[in-house]
Amino acid sequence: MSVRPIDPTKLDVAVFAAAGGEASGQWPLAGLSRLASSVLAEETPDASVHWQAEGDHRPVTGGEPEIWLHLTAQACVSMRCQRCLSPMAVGLDIDRWIRFVRGSAAAEALDAELEEDVLELPRHLNLRELVEDELLLELPIVPRHDVCPQPLPLRTSADPEAAGESGGEPRPNPFAALAQLKQKKPGG
Repeated sequence: MSVRPIDPTKLDVAVFAAAGGEASGQWPLAGLSRLASSVLAEETPDASVHWQAEGDHRPVTGGEPEIWLHLTAQACVSMRCQRCLSPMAVGLDIDRWIRFVRGSAAAEALDAELEEDVLELPRHLNLRELVEDELLLELPIVPRHDVCPQPLPLRTSADPEAAGESGGEPRPNPFAALAQLKQKKPGG
């Protein structure tokens, strides 16, 4: 376990993993600009992201040890429900093991071959950006409540949009003229 403090924006992953390093912390949501712009950050101004990283060096017979990073993070953000358009809380929770390898070709080959996440080993890793990337991937594509808090409005004949220009008469069916044309017989 490492005892000296680390800079999460300049993490030497190889050294961190070799030492069995552990780090954790909390960042305000506003400090993660891409994530903050993807959610309703104004709905939860004090929202924060809690994260933890653990390094692991796994021995390999006849080769260099594998470099692994176990990353967990949690946040609760607010998004707009696409059904009722009201704000809703969305819990984000990531728990990833990421393997780091030397060279982009090796990373691409292993990433295509294996199920686990494989990244190229950088000189320094910006842990904040990696956590933000992983949280962005956890956002729902179409956020919506299981059950919306208020019933959805239904259009009725009393609605101005459902009624015609005169206010009480419904709009004519645009296909009514087509139906009349189909009923007329040719040459008659």
